[in-house]
Amino acid sequence: MRSRGGEFERIRSVLTEANANGPLTAREILEVLDEHGEEFTSAHRVATVLGRRARTDEVEVIRDQPYRYRFDENN
Repeated sequence: MRSRGGEFERIRSVLTEANANGPLTAREILEVLDEHGEEFTSAHRVATVLGRRARTDEVEVIRDQPYRYRFDENN
C-alpha cells in the first residue's frame, strides 16, 4: 500500500474516475476501490481516512446508519 498521506487522494481519484457519486458508505467505497485495483485494508480504514478529511470540509459525513460520505465538489 502507498503512504497514508496519499490515501485520500487515491480514494477521491478512483471515485471520480468511476463516476461514483455519493453519498456512499465506506463499504461501497471499498468495493469501488477494489474494482479499480486500489487496495485498502478495510472499510474501517476508508472511513478513518474520510473522517479525518471531514474536519477540513473536503468530505461531508452523513451520520446515518450506516454513515455515508460525500465529497465537496469545490475542494
